Amino acid sequence: MKYSLSFLECKEDDFFLLGGKGASLARMSVAGLPVPPGFCVTTQAYVDFLEAASLREQIQDWLKNIDFDNINQLDAVAAEIRAAIVNASIPTAIEQGILAAYQELCTLAQIPDALPVAVRSSATAEDLPDASFAGQQDTYLWTVGPEAVLDKVKRCWASLFTSRAIVYRRDHNISEAEVLMCVVVQKMVNARAAGVAMTLNPLNGDRSKIVVDSAWGLGEAVVSGEITPDHFMVDKVILTPVTTRIQHKPYELIPDPANRRVVRQEINDERADAPSLNAEELEAVCKMAKNIEKLYGCPQDVEWAVDADLPNGQNLMLLQSRPETVWSQKKEAPTAAKTFQFGMEGLVNTLLNPIASKKQ
Repeated sequence: MKYSLSFLECKEDDFFLLGGKGASLARMSVAGLPVPPGFCVTTQAYVDFLEAASLREQIQDWLKNIDFDNINQLDAVAAEIRAAIVNASIPTAIEQGILAAYQELCTLAQIPDALPVAVRSSATAEDLPDASFAGQQDTYLWTVGPEAVLDKVKRCWASLFTSRAIVYRRDHNISEAEVLMCVVVQKMVNARAAGVAMTLNPLNGDRSKIVVDSAWGLGEAVVSGEITPDHFMVDKVILTPVTTRIQHKPYELIPDPANRRVVRQEINDERADAPSLNAEELEAVCKMAKNIEKLYGCPQDVEWAVDADLPNGQNLMLLQSRPETVWSQKKEAPTAAKTFQFGMEGLVNTLLNPIASKKQ
């Protein structure tokens, strides 16, 4: 059993081992989209880790006895489960697989043993069209070195058992036994700007539009809602902005390589009120979003970044994509063109068949 799989070596038969995020990144990588290189620590590694640490049945017992009306007890049990996972040892075969994959990534980037990576949770039930787990589990940015990667992998496994995640699964009738955790380890992007793109208008479901939210630095401030981003609504066909709102952006999240962490830095110059994307970058984001929607055949919620270390034209990076979960479950919202079309058809029918029209 191979416990770690690089994005590019993953085949469709492997996707069930990768969780929502991991399978999506692998599929987009194989399709040639600009995904930063990385690998997945498979769900089988998580299962075998729990078995080796004798935690599987113990966790089930803990969860069975939770009184969900007692918040203090819920928090205490959740914390106990997470601590048990973080404090357990990773079996040698799993550890060796993770370290070998990280070393390959370091070699690829020509940064031996010290490549900064993002370590992201990827649960098997996340990013489903009818149950989005976005934000439910943990992500660790700017993780550097073998020991730090191993530690963050365990912490991602443990984040499956936050109070919020446990309650979410209960409220959505998702069995604990059917949710497993893959962990994505991916080369960190030195984001000059980053954000999200949705291949429809999230306010009304109009699929003729792409909506892009963008800010300076890493995209976590945009995804979490900590900052009001620049907002662009773009015509999906001709890729020109329909609406543009440039916001005051008082800070950005940037890497602090010396301390191996992400820090908040104030923006005190004209950049605070300047567009975080120029026209060419905005068009590139929209083209990429359209390609992803075509690949998956449904509206997408895309995370992207412009890498400050790469040349223009090669610096747009795709971080992840998930199905849009609100309007995708409804009938397609009528566009202005369709409304006009249907209205004209009704008028023509009335003119051509006035008798039938009167009977109605």
